[in-house]
Amino acid sequence: MAKVLMKGNEAIGEAAIRAGCLNYFAYPITPQSEVAEYLSRRLEDVGGVFLQGESDVAVSYMILGAAAAGARVFTTSSSPGISLMSEGISYIVGDQCPAVFVNIMRGGPGLGGILPSQADYLQATKGIGHGDCRMLVMAPASVQDAVEMVMLAFPLAEKYRNPVMILGDGLIGQMMEPVEFPDHLKTEPSNKDDWATNGMDTRKSNSRNLIRSLFLEPEQLNQNNLILRAKYEQMKKEEIRYDAYNTDTDYKVLIVSYGTMSRVCRTAIDQLKAEGLEVGMIRPQSLFPFPEKAIEDAATKKSCKSVTSIEMSMGQMVEDVERSVKGKLPVSWYGKCGGDVPTPEEVIEAVKKLVE
Repeated sequence: MAKVLMKGNEAIGEAAIRAGCLNYFAYPITPQSEVAEYLSRRLEDVGGVFLQGESDVAVSYMILGAAAAGARVFTTSSSPGISLMSEGISYIVGDQCPAVFVNIMRGGPGLGGILPSQADYLQATKGIGHGDCRMLVMAPASVQDAVEMVMLAFPLAEKYRNPVMILGDGLIGQMMEPVEFPDHLKTEPSNKDDWATNGMDTRKSNSRNLIRSLFLEPEQLNQNNLILRAKYEQMKKEEIRYDAYNTDTDYKVLIVSYGTMSRVCRTAIDQLKAEGLEVGMIRPQSLFPFPEKAIEDAATKKSCKSVTSIEMSMGQMVEDVERSVKGKLPVSWYGKCGGDVPTPEEVIEAVKKLVE
């Protein structure tokens, strides 16, 4: 398939269509509004449905309704919008319905700014909704990554009957890169007749399917949470994804970085290598589940003396990196927040200070 030059937000919308999702409900918020702009035109061409909700809260429950009926459905938003959707996300988790959420992060807290940030890491991986709920979270480092992760997210959501989040940033949404839409990631929706509220006549069934997250009996609620926990444990076994860069060398410093920040780090690593200083990097592609074992193994290489988490936030991933390293090496953080993206030169300076 030939590559086509596309803006990240538009490529995300097209990827969902190519994945077989024709239902998109959203509320506009910068820096991801071009997804809705693109799909408001494109979905009409392919017989899909686009609805702009009256609020982000309303959108989350539109998602729940469509997902409960067995439809492939997704939305895109940015940081404050995801916060407003968090109650609905928890309902979707508790109801065991598949759906896809894309967060093109902006800075914060509060209104913050519209420039790229990675300040929603903790929200996505640990605080996405109330009541012990979690979701599989993947982080693209390029527009092509975003395309492939969006296409993969739908069958994963159906596999676990649980929402999946793609956690990007303003750079992912706004930059233009050549992309292709891999045919092997096109999938047919899984059979949902055994649980979806898609009509007894449609299923030719005499039994009703019930979607609910309300369990007034403690034993029933506990059992539902145990079912959800088993899903999360299965994710940890089957869905860990990461990329290792320059880890086949005798590196002195290990960088852990994700998303577009990892691309800046890759440039810095190449420049340091040209100067004779080897630095390795683990780039988590899944943020939940987190690649703890890969980071631990890379950190315990004999030549490695230090680990640093480099982020466009105030160090939200550091706790997960520290947990992975298990106290075997010192773990530091370097980063910026608010839209000022660290340069390769700044990363190089931070790494050299660690070596010194």
